[in-house]
Amino acid sequence: MSDHTALSGTPIGSLDISGHGDDTALRPPRTLLVAAGAWAAAGVVTLFWPNIQEFARTSDLAVAQWIVALLLVVGYALHARLGKVGRWFGTNAARLAGLAVLLSIWQIASAKIGLWPQPYIPPPQGVIDAYVTDWKRLADSVAASLVLLSTGIAAGAAAGFVTGLATGWTRKVGYWTNPVLRLIGPIPATSLIPIALFLFPTSFSASVFLVALATWFPVSVLTWSGVASVDSSYYDVARTLGARQRFLLLKIAIPGSLPHVFVGLFMGLGSAISVLVAAEMVGVKSGLGYYLDWAQGWAAYGHLFGGLLVMAVLFSSLTTLLFRFRDRLLIWQKGEVQW
Repeated sequence: MSDHTALSGTPIGSLDISGHGDDTALRPPRTLLVAAGAWAAAGVVTLFWPNIQEFARTSDLAVAQWIVALLLVVGYALHARLGKVGRWFGTNAARLAGLAVLLSIWQIASAKIGLWPQPYIPPPQGVIDAYVTDWKRLADSVAASLVLLSTGIAAGAAAGFVTGLATGWTRKVGYWTNPVLRLIGPIPATSLIPIALFLFPTSFSASVFLVALATWFPVSVLTWSGVASVDSSYYDVARTLGARQRFLLLKIAIPGSLPHVFVGLFMGLGSAISVLVAAEMVGVKSGLGYYLDWAQGWAAYGHLFGGLLVMAVLFSSLTTLLFRFRDRLLIWQKGEVQW
């Protein structure tokens, strides 16, 4: 086939005769400049609009907002050279601009015009002051929550996976576990806090049990569903080729149920976080739940809001890590399973 024949069906206007290619994807989005302007304006509002009263860290917050604006300008100028970082800036430029607007609204309503009563809803610099002055206590609380949460989720996920796998695989086991799942599973784990604190020797072990229980039920049910949903033809083909029960379980049932298992893990993580916070507030004298309870008791509302923000970022990050772990583990199912 000649070059003329190969190009005969291609519109001349679409041919790249300059040798430079289409650089549209390399052009920085103008929304980065919009976001930079929003952050710069937020800094002006923070510093130059008079506060209704004296708030610490006001100038520090303004400087931080201007630094973010400068970083966005740099991201715009070096967008093509920053690679993944530049693409992240471009993708999230509108969100960053929206965050600056929200901070300005928060700032104006709380510190500038007093629409939100003080000290119950402190301005952003009140939260920053809590981080600066109480970072050690907050870091210890985060570490305590992570230890409790990881221990409970690990135990609950392991028990839930075994329970669901046995229930879906063996009818004799399902005969006993099915009514247990139906009876105990729907009970909110938080309602069992008084009983758990009475039965277990320490509040930590009781909280681990409650977090594990909250994780166990969704993982069990979704694993059971995953095993039951595997196409029976896979088993028939494997048996025809001489496969034994162990092979059917390890190579067909478990891999086929993994997407459902991860759905159960996502649900279990959400339930476990709720139980964790409640258990720390009433039982364990450590962790983010206890920190929030302490801040409320002492009317330290800057610390309260700071703890809530840390909690949101932390637990959102855990969910993101679980998503990425799932994508790596189940990369062989990419294109077959819609997340």
